[in-house]
Amino acid sequence: MKVFKKIVDLQNELFTVRKNRETIGLVPTMGALHEGHASLIERSVKENNATVVSIFLNPTQFNDKSDLDRYPRTLDADCKLVEACGADYVFAPTVEEIYPTPDNRNFEFPPQTTVMEGSKRPGHFNGVCQIVSRLFYIVHPDKAYFGEKDWQQIAVIKRLVDFICLKKEIQIVECPTIRETDGLAKSSRNILLSREERLIAPNIFKILKESIKYSKTHDINETHNKVVTDINRIEGLEVEYFEIVDGNTLLDVKSWEDSSYIVGCITVYCGKTPIRLIDHIKYRG
Repeated sequence: MKVFKKIVDLQNELFTVRKNRETIGLVPTMGALHEGHASLIERSVKENNATVVSIFLNPTQFNDKSDLDRYPRTLDADCKLVEACGADYVFAPTVEEIYPTPDNRNFEFPPQTTVMEGSKRPGHFNGVCQIVSRLFYIVHPDKAYFGEKDWQQIAVIKRLVDFICLKKEIQIVECPTIRETDGLAKSSRNILLSREERLIAPNIFKILKESIKYSKTHDINETHNKVVTDINRIEGLEVEYFEIVDGNTLLDVKSWEDSSYIVGCITVYCGKTPIRLIDHIKYRG
């Protein structure tokens, strides 16, 4: 496995790959890698001739500087995991390499970029689109792999690919959420949880799962309220938002009959710090 920090060095390496008509997979990450990332990398290795894993903590998608400062930085351990998964290249550039000048591009794809995370974290998805588009232009992958845990992000990236006219060149591959044995979605932020917080965090998915059965005999508003009430009842957990939406448009649905694809998306604050955890559940489709 080779590690590159400069764009030109990585591109020179990938030129040979393309010259041999080999396919390239890209797994974009911000580091602090875990088993969820490993599943993306392993799938890319299986489906492509060469796999690039980017490790870049992108400052433009953090609207809260303290959140950026707290984000785990574990490059050495990350590289070991990537190598163990069989990937060929790590791209770990500096901020100056990615943004030699300020990126003033503005990406807005309503409603995907304006609801839920888009409204709670102004500028977040614009930053996501800035870095992902740059990585696409740098690597020119045939396939790019993203985890379903960041479910809204996938919807935004699909709009991005269409917007920058790469829909025919790049296939966006959605990979299932990887969970701990107790149901907690794997996340780089999980290592920030204290022992006590780690014990209560699995209740988020537990309550979401229970709400599927509840939804069969109750309407959307009742299901929404039960999830929020049950989670907020647990000391140390507080729901920031829970939205039940159409899985394609991300717009609110008023009835289970409004769509054949309905998803519940949630963000919960865990602990005193607090740590912001996201998850989702599919109700229909």
